Amino acid sequence: MMNNRTAFLVAALLAPAISAHAAATSLTVQSRSLDSELASRAVVAAVADCVNRGYKVSAAVTGRDGNLLAFLRNPLSGPHTVLVSQRKAFTSATLQAATAQMQSRPDLSFAPGILLIQGGVPISVGGHFYGGIAVAGADPKDDEKCAEAGLAAISEALEFSE
Repeated sequence: MMNNRTAFLVAALLAPAISAHAAATSLTVQSRSLDSELASRAVVAAVADCVNRGYKVSAAVTGRDGNLLAFLRNPLSGPHTVLVSQRKAFTSATLQAATAQMQSRPDLSFAPGILLIQGGVPISVGGHFYGGIAVAGADPKDDEKCAEAGLAAISEALEFSE
């Protein structure tokens, strides 16, 4: 066991090294978040794209943490589309990947809130990750196309944001 004098000496010798390491290493993390206007614009564009394709769907956008930012449901879509679109968006956001890419990962199917069905895509633009967008109610391949249309509707705004 160290006495007080030894502990003080060790602390005095390590302090410059710790300070140098702290100065060289950032002690904070910066992240970007979608605002409610962009998130809403994305779900409106996704649902509109699916309506143009003849589908009645729901669309959801989550932040990078998986929390819901925006949601829109066509009033004629099935009630199951609410939860399915939200879980697909959660999955693409928290795994930072398209849900179609994760379908071969059955080990993930046991994780809470994860839904490994095509239709969710990550919102990653200009080297920054923002969250996930997903659609439910059409064929899963069409869900993904509609989600991509929602992403396309906000990509330029994200690309040129500071």
